[in-house]
Amino acid sequence: MIRAIRACKTAAEERAVVRKECGAIRASINEDDLDYRHRNLAKLMFIQMLGYPTHFGQMECLKLIASTGFPEKRIGYLGLMLLLDERQEVLMLVTNSLKQDLNHSNQYIVGLALCALGNICSAEMARDLAPEVERLLQFRDPNIRKKAALCSIRIIKKVPDLAENFINCAASLLKEKHHGVLITGVQLCADLCKFSSEALEYFRKKCTEGLVRTLRDIVNSPYSPEYDISGITDPYLHIRLLKLLRILGQGDADASDRMTDILAQVATKTESNKNAGNAILYECVETIMSIEDYGGLRVLAINILGKFLSNRDNNIRYVALNMLMRATTLDAQTVQRHRATILDCVKDSDASIRKRALELLYLLVNENNVKPLIKELIEYLEVSDQEFKGDLTAKICSLVEKFSSEKIWYIDQMLKVLSEAGNFVKDEVWHALIVVISNASDLHGYTVRALYRAFLTSTEQETLVRVAVWCIGEYGDMLVNNVGMLDIEDPLTVTECDAVDAVEVAIKRHTSDLTTKAMALIALLKLSSRFPFYSERIKGIIVQNKGNLVLELQQRSIEFNRILQKHQKIRSALVERIPVLDEATFSGRRAGSLPTAISTSSGAPSNLPNGIAKPATAPIPDLLDLSSDDVPAPSSSGGDFPQDLLGVDLSPTPAPSGAGKPPNASTDVLLDLLSIGTSLPVQTGLSASDILSSSQDDKAPFANFNGLASLSSLSANATSPANAAPMMDLSDGHGSGPQKPEENGQAYPSLVAYESSSLRVMFNFSKQPGSPQTTLIQATFTNLSSNVYNDFLFQTAVPKFLQLHLDPASSNTLPASGDGSITQNLKVTNSQHGKVCLLSLINVYVMNSESEILARESFIIYVFYFQKSLVMRVRIAYKTNNKDVLEERQINNFPQNL
Repeated sequence: MIRAIRACKTAAEERAVVRKECGAIRASINEDDLDYRHRNLAKLMFIQMLGYPTHFGQMECLKLIASTGFPEKRIGYLGLMLLLDERQEVLMLVTNSLKQDLNHSNQYIVGLALCALGNICSAEMARDLAPEVERLLQFRDPNIRKKAALCSIRIIKKVPDLAENFINCAASLLKEKHHGVLITGVQLCADLCKFSSEALEYFRKKCTEGLVRTLRDIVNSPYSPEYDISGITDPYLHIRLLKLLRILGQGDADASDRMTDILAQVATKTESNKNAGNAILYECVETIMSIEDYGGLRVLAINILGKFLSNRDNNIRYVALNMLMRATTLDAQTVQRHRATILDCVKDSDASIRKRALELLYLLVNENNVKPLIKELIEYLEVSDQEFKGDLTAKICSLVEKFSSEKIWYIDQMLKVLSEAGNFVKDEVWHALIVVISNASDLHGYTVRALYRAFLTSTEQETLVRVAVWCIGEYGDMLVNNVGMLDIEDPLTVTECDAVDAVEVAIKRHTSDLTTKAMALIALLKLSSRFPFYSERIKGIIVQNKGNLVLELQQRSIEFNRILQKHQKIRSALVERIPVLDEATFSGRRAGSLPTAISTSSGAPSNLPNGIAKPATAPIPDLLDLSSDDVPAPSSSGGDFPQDLLGVDLSPTPAPSGAGKPPNASTDVLLDLLSIGTSLPVQTGLSASDILSSSQDDKAPFANFNGLASLSSLSANATSPANAAPMMDLSDGHGSGPQKPEENGQAYPSLVAYESSSLRVMFNFSKQPGSPQTTLIQATFTNLSSNVYNDFLFQTAVPKFLQLHLDPASSNTLPASGDGSITQNLKVTNSQHGKVCLLSLINVYVMNSESEILARESFIIYVFYFQKSLVMRVRIAYKTNNKDVLEERQINNFPQNL
């Protein structure tokens, strides 16, 4: 049959032969042919190994096992292990035959039964046959004891509850002189320790000394040809004993102390020039790292791993790096001694070793060695493979950010990384670099000059181009005037023309992506104010993108060109340098650790006790059990069109006392960096009406958009005149229609927000001129009881579509019986106060076959927000008669149109 199958040239021929043989075997089974039963089963095993079904021959296995002869039983048990597994129900029928064979007088038949049981034992069979296996652990023949130990391992894995029955028998196997029995006994003890804490404690107390003695005898044993491998006596037994000692010593100081001497002997006497010796040394090191040892033994183990790093075998170096990563948590100082060798592994030709060595080196960096290590890594970055630069760049940037003590060093190292591997730097890394640059006011000139030099030599690095363009746009005047020159700098002469040339190169590079070109357009707009002489040239560069097929660039080009043409008065305010970006806020957002913004008395002075949030039994976020709202919170600009488009606040607001402070933590730093959709504080004294007066005469009529007439009328009806914000014409004359004057003189009735037998809260409402979406609320608190309220604290929370500012209270003591009151002012901004918001300008072009533009039509898309009423949850806390009182309520009955 085997010859016929091997002679087949196609799969179809093989299937035909197998089908024919299976038919003959079925016929023989039906005839109950005893002479050919073992041969038929042998054929079935071969067919099974070829992948064909042989389930029809399973019962033949049981018949052969039940026979009396050894040859038949051998074939039967072999077929049982190959054709069946523990999930087969037929296996239940063989339990009785196995039990009889385990008690057979022929040791070879006993061995067959143990082999079969060790391979296919199920949980039910384990419970039934465990006593016979336990008895065979004391059998006179060592081969039977060895097989019984292996079978016992299978039994305790299937039924861990039986582990206690094998503890004493397993302990007796540790005294064996036969290495085969000893190695299986050691493995049995190791598995017993994993499944039974009672066995672990027993072996620690009773067997540790014996295991140490056995290992010492093997280490000091003379040459034995029976067990010798590469000059080492039975390295497999060495390793098994070390593994068991590791299990016993882990978490037990006494057991660890008893095995330290033999571990030191193994570590010093084992030769490392052979693979068997290296295996023993590695297992010894792992045992030393796992047991409770605080002496010089770990130093010895780490030094062995350091020698492994110099081995030519990549496998040995890889496992050494893995072990050293674990060792850094135990003794990082000793691992530091091998830092140079680990750094050499980072430069290895094997990719897996490079990656593992880089991870290890990352763990070893600290404040003392960061500068030399970063220098070495950046030098290697220049010559490293492309597939490795991504990981290497990420680790370098992380280390520089984590351990930088000086901003100038941080900036220098990041510029080197950007110059060598800028295309591999992630977005959040260069965003963080810009945040650091904006905070280092004394290094602005140095940074922009360094970036300009790097830009001239490494224009192919996209991230470097972005940061350079951003810095030139912000600090281009410092670049030209050599502001803030440091002693370490070389002289550099840059003209205004050179600065504009650099940005023009960035925007015209064919490899520049959308983000880079958009940032370059913003930089040109800013340079038009810093370099008035080159304003016309800058305008020409911007105009070139008016017909760009990318809508983002086309829109920016049209808007910026309009600013340069018709809005000269506000240009200087629009292109002011961005305020200092808060590093802590950016780091928190980057790590995802900033909590949801909640309105509290954050603006209150620290010397007012009522302006500080008082610890309560429940945190302030518990107040926000209002219905959620998907509408985003309004920005500081109020959502007006010029503000959304250019990121400038045109509404006249009084200058706060802390005007010099950095922007609010709620500002999205990433959008600030790109100058998209954020609000930049106007540092001039121009009012909104003054700024907009220059554009009123230049507005084009809106008559061409007849199709939008009904939409415009709908917007006029859907929103009150007070809700309309003035719009500036930045879209090539396609502005909005005239706006109605605002009316903010409406009076609102007072509201009893909360009243109980002991306290009354009154709300009085008013509006700010020019801000219909903002409501000023004066809260008046009156004590109706005869007891004085001390430590009075008022807290409130609102849904997402509202913004709340809470001023400090007039006092923190509320007199009794209405003799006095406490007042506190609130300012609520309703982002859903009815208004029309311009979303986008769409240009439709009619072109001929030669791609010439024949006509263009523009459409403005509006979206309507409908009024939402105010809603608020309040919490009032105070102390009376030395008792803390807490009152809460949700207020829904606010007047309409607030």
